[in-house]
Amino acid sequence: MPRFIVIAPVRARPSVAWTLKEKRVIGRFSGDSKVVRLTHKRHGAQMHETFVLAPWLYPALTSLAVLTGCIDAIAGGGGLLTIPAMIYAGLPPHLMLGTNKLQSGMGATVATTRYHRAGLFALRPNLPATIAAFLGAGAGALVIQHFDAHVLRLVVPLLLMGAALYTLLSPRMDDTPRQPRISERTYLPIAGGIGFYDGFFGPGTGQFFAATLVALRGLGLTRATGLTKLLNLASNVASLIVFALGGQVIWLLGVCMGAGSMVGALIGTRLATRYGAALIRPLLVTASLLLTGKLIWSWFAN
Repeated sequence: MPRFIVIAPVRARPSVAWTLKEKRVIGRFSGDSKVVRLTHKRHGAQMHETFVLAPWLYPALTSLAVLTGCIDAIAGGGGLLTIPAMIYAGLPPHLMLGTNKLQSGMGATVATTRYHRAGLFALRPNLPATIAAFLGAGAGALVIQHFDAHVLRLVVPLLLMGAALYTLLSPRMDDTPRQPRISERTYLPIAGGIGFYDGFFGPGTGQFFAATLVALRGLGLTRATGLTKLLNLASNVASLIVFALGGQVIWLLGVCMGAGSMVGALIGTRLATRYGAALIRPLLVTASLLLTGKLIWSWFAN
């Protein structure tokens, strides 16, 4: 089992005996013992940690990102596959979240551009909601670096189950536009709240955006999916900025996976714009139920 070792910063040049004394094992991560290797480099009087991933993980995770990028572009829920895979690769939680935001953000950029070109949403009318999602996600990413997400693991399965049931049973979940139940201004705190959730925890963000846009803003499901990508892109960018400033991103891995996610997004957006709600609705229900099951299983397993 790989080990995650933290070396305390040193103000003066330490002796070998002092350095060995200050090493503390603070956690273990599942995966092959050859996946992660910790090396130490000295820069002046400081000690730093470096994570080295096995070379085969880069093409493996990039290939997986093609599939998850396609899923995310259509219905969301790609993290159901990428997050367990990155955990298996041995990444610590915050490093995993930061790197995942980079790869998913690159895929969301392609999906957002494609949906916008297809005329599914306009930028200017949705700018306030986009800013709200951005600010909320930035706040959530700041908070998660200081708190545990255990409480959300208890609540989110119930919310996802509700989103799945609404998608499955509601007659509104089709491509027919309807009268909005709330105004664009009233939707701003909802967009900010979902953005905060994305920065703090993340799984199911696309489902929450899509369900609320259909149920509350009266959008057809395909148009809601397009606008969801814009809001999700904003929350991804905000979260990435915060994680990057905290040094919680593996850039090479994130860019490789992001390239795969972009290819998947091209495929997913083409399928979604061609088949519309007939494809999006069952995938949205499936992704919500699978995420619910995974979170419940993780809760009981821990």
